[in-house]
Amino acid sequence: MVTRPPGDPRLAPIVLRRELLAQGMNDRAIAQLVRDGTLHRLRYGSYVEAASWKACDRVGQHGLVARAVVKRAGSDVALSHITALGEWDVPLWDLPLDIVHLTRLDRRAGRREAGVIQHLGHLRREDVVVLNGVSLTSPTRTALDCTTVMDVEHGLVVVNDLLHRRLTTMDDLTKGMRYMTYWPGSLPQALVLQLADSRCGGSVGEGRTLNLIFRQGLPRPVPQYPIEDETGRIVAYVDFAWPELGVFLEFDGRIKYQKLLKPGESVTDVVLRERDRERLICTLTGWRCIRIAWSDLERPETTAALIRAELFPDGIAG
Repeated sequence: MVTRPPGDPRLAPIVLRRELLAQGMNDRAIAQLVRDGTLHRLRYGSYVEAASWKACDRVGQHGLVARAVVKRAGSDVALSHITALGEWDVPLWDLPLDIVHLTRLDRRAGRREAGVIQHLGHLRREDVVVLNGVSLTSPTRTALDCTTVMDVEHGLVVVNDLLHRRLTTMDDLTKGMRYMTYWPGSLPQALVLQLADSRCGGSVGEGRTLNLIFRQGLPRPVPQYPIEDETGRIVAYVDFAWPELGVFLEFDGRIKYQKLLKPGESVTDVVLRERDRERLICTLTGWRCIRIAWSDLERPETTAALIRAELFPDGIAG
């Protein structure tokens, strides 16, 4: 479970206007606290300490707004869809955070209001958990719900991450998908689960690369392929490999290089070490290396053509 430590700004208490009035304040005094930077207004009639708001990133701030919505909700609700992803610490790549997503627990029709969508969905007992003081959909249900409102690429990144961190399993996802078979927007679920691979869950870039490879009709590679030296010792893992074609692919992302930084090193040091690692792998295997970066994912046809040329240098595919 993704539990947060006491004092985490994302767990800062939400205070409502009626609570402040009950303490003897009036609207003028509340407005003054907002102006002087003591309080931050989350939504109409909902506030949090400004210092906590400023200490959060955009995902954490979305979570504070979501908690304010829940506190003011007139019905039992659970955070769901994109909003629940933030609570499960799933990387929110290129996703909008201007809308709080909730699912009603009473199975009544949902409604929309400014900045809030209440979804109508049948939540089973196992679909709802309480985490860090708020009700939200389980990792399995969150993943499946997201595949109904996202394209395959975004849904794949979500599912891979939750699988990678063992917050759900393929078996649980498959059972949940059967339960949601005829729900609106559920058609992409089967494709996402077909492509999903927990080995790609440690990187948004790797998940997007896997999607590109599928969309462009390239052979499916083996993620996180182990490379052994002459003694059989594993000396490296490559992001993707086509062993039968003698090719491996590495995704170069800024976050990846930051993770590889050692104390006192610069990014240049990491790049040079990665080049040495590449040469070692090529020497041990005799394979060719492909490297792609974020910008390459934005031009999938061109990138796929480059990958295809490396996979099939003689122009003969499979």
